[in-house]
Amino acid sequence: MSVIRVVIADDSYVVRDVLRTLLTRDGDIEIVGEATNGREAVELARRLSPQLITMDLNMPVMDGMSAIEEIMHTKGVPILVISDRSDAQTAYKALEVGALEVMPKPAFDDQDAEHLLARVRLLAGVTVITRLRRRATAEFQAQRPTPSALPTAPPRGFQHVIAIACSTGGPQALARLLNRLPAAFPAPIVIAQHISHGFIEGMAQWLASLCALPVSVGRSGERLMPGCVYLSPSESDMYVTLQHRLELKPSPANALYHPCGDVLLKSVADVYGSDAIGLILTGMGRDGVNGMRAIHLAGGRTLAQDEASSVIYGMNQEAVNAGVIRHTLALDDLPGQLLRDVRCSAALWQPSS
Repeated sequence: MSVIRVVIADDSYVVRDVLRTLLTRDGDIEIVGEATNGREAVELARRLSPQLITMDLNMPVMDGMSAIEEIMHTKGVPILVISDRSDAQTAYKALEVGALEVMPKPAFDDQDAEHLLARVRLLAGVTVITRLRRRATAEFQAQRPTPSALPTAPPRGFQHVIAIACSTGGPQALARLLNRLPAAFPAPIVIAQHISHGFIEGMAQWLASLCALPVSVGRSGERLMPGCVYLSPSESDMYVTLQHRLELKPSPANALYHPCGDVLLKSVADVYGSDAIGLILTGMGRDGVNGMRAIHLAGGRTLAQDEASSVIYGMNQEAVNAGVIRHTLALDDLPGQLLRDVRCSAALWQPSS
């Protein structure tokens, strides 16, 4: 069995002790170094060549954000940000400079341990690239359109609804996708992104800062509006209703995915039929496959992110293998395809209530 070499970076001894205990309990992960600040993390990354680094953000000498940027500038290493929920928005900014995923600091319990171990094992095998300093972030911001006011609309006021399911690598993919859609985008976008509890508001604020479309966490009873992006909370599954409104229901206690992409995509298929557009992005597992099948059978359009542009080619690969995907495209080609899909029949569509 190959052992995964991990560096822990956190200024708290207690947190490092918890992480060390949880990560080494099954014997397949070795902690090869511990850093108490960002500068030490950069040095350990260079000297020890770990397969993954767990990174806190609030540290002395050099903070975690600066350390991530420095590490990714010198020699790319998979980085898992482990942060307080109060830092959720800042944590998602770490994805812009190269971190792969964000999760809350774990406690000493089996559920947290299993979640942490699964993420480390998965992300340690991801190939990352060394980045030019700040280039990606600067380019990202330069392409951001000027935000506009929230649109208003009649009871429906749109033809298509876009439903997206994603998991690992999804926040980065969503940021790149939404950043390239115009403020006048004519369809609502509903999203089920697998996420740790307590981080969805931070993710919504981060995405909203990067794109022209308003991004928010969906609320029960909220009316769908064209050009608006709605994220499902992690604690609930999100549906759309025949009244073109959102509905939230608590996730089942034994749910494998938080939130569930299948639930959201199936409801969009049921309500909008051939006007539904489903998109499945990077992520681990099978969530979203049944929902994409429902959209496909309803005559809607189904898209998937391709393997080359995915952090994890899992959910999307399962959907492709199931034969329910019409177009498989690189991430940078998806915005153009969505624009073509929502506009191609607009001239023939008659608004309905």
